[in-house]
Amino acid sequence: MTFEEVLIQKPAERAQCAGAALEEVLVSAKDNESLTVGVYECAKVMNLDPDSVSFCVLATDEQFEWDIALQIHFTLIQSFCFDNDISIVRVSDMQHLADIVGDKTEQLEDAHCVLITNPADGSWEDPALEKLHLFCEESRHLNDWVPEISLPER
Repeated sequence: MTFEEVLIQKPAERAQCAGAALEEVLVSAKDNESLTVGVYECAKVMNLDPDSVSFCVLATDEQFEWDIALQIHFTLIQSFCFDNDISIVRVSDMQHLADIVGDKTEQLEDAHCVLITNPADGSWEDPALEKLHLFCEESRHLNDWVPEISLPER
């Protein structure tokens, strides 16, 4: 999908397309061991090797909306992403995100932040990731710096 094709889509179509692309990228990144899950783990990766980070997903649920510490972490992560030109989105269903990125045998406690990283050899590329970067770029043009998207229902 080209940037021009993204521009002519209706907002609902854009969000739906981005949600499907995000799920596809997360599954692919998980298979390629290119995911970092958890606020503290993501902060460590961003601090040690910010150039390896390709995309950031922040997730919250209603029960965490008033968690001040989590909101401060989100603000710091967003600022870091903006400073390092890392595309970032929000999803409102942390449990759904945890189901996608987690292991079937264990329950993820902290799926509030997920990073998609590039392997050192640069061997992993995903067309859906390019769609997400285009979606984020278009959202920034519309002054939506951290767009919220919905993951498709399973």
